[in-house]
Amino acid sequence: MEFEPWMLLIFPLFFGMGWLAARIDIKELLSESNALPQSYFQGLNFLLNEQQDKAIEAFIEVVKVDPQTIELHFALGSLFRRRGEVDRALRMHHNLVDRADLDNNKRQQAIFELAQDYLKAGILDRAESLFGELENTPYSKPALEFLLELFQKEHDWLKAIGVAQRLAVISGQSYSKQAAFFYCELANEEIARDDPTAARGHLQQALAACPGAVRATMMLGDMATGEGKLEEAINIWKTIEAQDAQYLPLVAGRLLDAYRNLDREVEGIVLLRGYLGKYHSLDLMDVVFDGVLKNEGSAAAYLLVRDELQRNPTLLGLDKLLEARLLEVPMERRADVELVKNLVHKRTRNLATYHCAHCGFKARQFYWHCPACQAWDSYSPRRNEETGTPI
Repeated sequence: MEFEPWMLLIFPLFFGMGWLAARIDIKELLSESNALPQSYFQGLNFLLNEQQDKAIEAFIEVVKVDPQTIELHFALGSLFRRRGEVDRALRMHHNLVDRADLDNNKRQQAIFELAQDYLKAGILDRAESLFGELENTPYSKPALEFLLELFQKEHDWLKAIGVAQRLAVISGQSYSKQAAFFYCELANEEIARDDPTAARGHLQQALAACPGAVRATMMLGDMATGEGKLEEAINIWKTIEAQDAQYLPLVAGRLLDAYRNLDREVEGIVLLRGYLGKYHSLDLMDVVFDGVLKNEGSAAAYLLVRDELQRNPTLLGLDKLLEARLLEVPMERRADVELVKNLVHKRTRNLATYHCAHCGFKARQFYWHCPACQAWDSYSPRRNEETGTPI
């Protein structure tokens, strides 16, 4: 295609069109800017200068001057709730809910925010009612998640189970573990009311919801023990190996006590030594050590710990080895061994804790429900040194 002189006219034409479009955009931008209250720009200036309290007051003035600033209402309400100023958040979101000109989507959003305000304020009945209004809306899933949290706070385990089941349908995720724990809590309440039949029924429901619910199995064994059915308790606790063998140390002491009460302590020690050979555990070793020490003497107990330490070297195992060694060492050398043991024991105190995988809280005892973050099943039944958790 050959160059024609008239083509030179195209460039100024395009330039002129671009200039005109820019002028129109600038005019629109200036028009929109002039429509905004002066308080809006003051608020932005305060934010840029990290003066948050003054910025909030400025934005509140914007809302008073221009009630149409719906998104600013939502932003301020959420900010008040996060800052703990729940009364102000409630007023902000109530104003939105009461507006007749609000479209359906924004009304649902306002109800969701208002329900969170009531939950934060501890007014749980109002929060429950508002979250319930959001069923079959885009907020169904988060509303149900808040309801699950709410019912756990109220210890209303039956409602919590119902919400968990609905969440499973909506999200496609499994809530069977949580439901099993809720059934266990119901069983605890029935045990406190001295209704073992109802308690056992809830524990069977827990196992039906989640066959790996070790806590339910442990509780069934405890109930059998309380009724004097030691053989049944032993058989129940043995099934934990098939559910999740890492939880066996939690029932090791109970198993040995049951065998001891049946005058079959040696049989119980043999069983636990078999578990220890397959599943290394410091807690399991402690129980076996005490049984071997009582029935076979200090030399056998020392050999047990020494062999286990060679298989699985740990500082906690070394602490136990020194304890066993103290039982064997002559009196004239006892002070030296005791000094070393005390030094090792001080170093291993933090290694002997349990650790919440959800929030990092550490505790001397095992929990099914973290006392810090309220997460279920977040603790490993193994000590920190065994799991490699940093101190």
